[in-house]
Amino acid sequence: MKNAKMALIYDFDKTLSPKDMQEFHLIQRLGYEDPAEFWKTCNDYSQKYNIDGILSYMMVLARLDPEMTQEMLKGEGKYIKLYPGVKEWFLRMNAYGKEHGIDVEHYIISSGIKDIIEGTPIASEFRKIYACSYYYDEQGHAKWPARVVNYTTKTQYLFRINKGVLDERNDMDLNRSTPEEDKYIPYDRMIYFGDGLTDVPSMKVVRQFGGQTIAVFADIDTDPARELQHRATANFVAKADFRSGSRIDHIVKTMIDAVAVEKRLDDYK
Repeated sequence: MKNAKMALIYDFDKTLSPKDMQEFHLIQRLGYEDPAEFWKTCNDYSQKYNIDGILSYMMVLARLDPEMTQEMLKGEGKYIKLYPGVKEWFLRMNAYGKEHGIDVEHYIISSGIKDIIEGTPIASEFRKIYACSYYYDEQGHAKWPARVVNYTTKTQYLFRINKGVLDERNDMDLNRSTPEEDKYIPYDRMIYFGDGLTDVPSMKVVRQFGGQTIAVFADIDTDPARELQHRATANFVAKADFRSGSRIDHIVKTMIDAVAVEKRLDDYK
């Protein structure tokens, strides 16, 4: 019998990394000493012109630096700090899954910038990175947002993973009816990791269809953490510690165990 598949799906900012990716180096390079001032500029722009908040920050970045290129954004990836244990996490989960007859695949669904994520040392760990991206002109300069991933559009990428239609340009197969037995990764074999209210729509979709959700926080004794639990959006809340033996390590391994048991039972049918 072939191995079952599981999808571990992550937000990026404040889930795998302690703050927004733009705040490590990019916006300081553009002249903002206080990140709050940058986000205020973006919010003011959004309010003034009635623009989506994610579109707004992408436009502000491109206007602040008309020479911004894909290579420059990828170079920002080296400044990103990750939570403890993140770099080793993927290999360990893959190995644990293999031991139990499970192929573990990792995905990013982020409102951050795809090119920055692709410049981090963990980029190769993901089957697919869904995040915001720019259109670049013939000189290689970022001119306009080509793809925007905001808090509600994140959910479409769950459907893509579910059906195995991973190419963002392929809407025809995404919208075509697919029998449950032909789905690439069932929702009940998905684990979604997020850090707050911006992940609620995705968490609700995954949980509604039988998957698991984990809210990840640097400090779990906070109002956002308690609210996610109170609203029954997150199955579990865990400290942002991905090292072996941590709470999140035990939770995910137990989830893999549960899928492995289900697979063995299915094999008897």
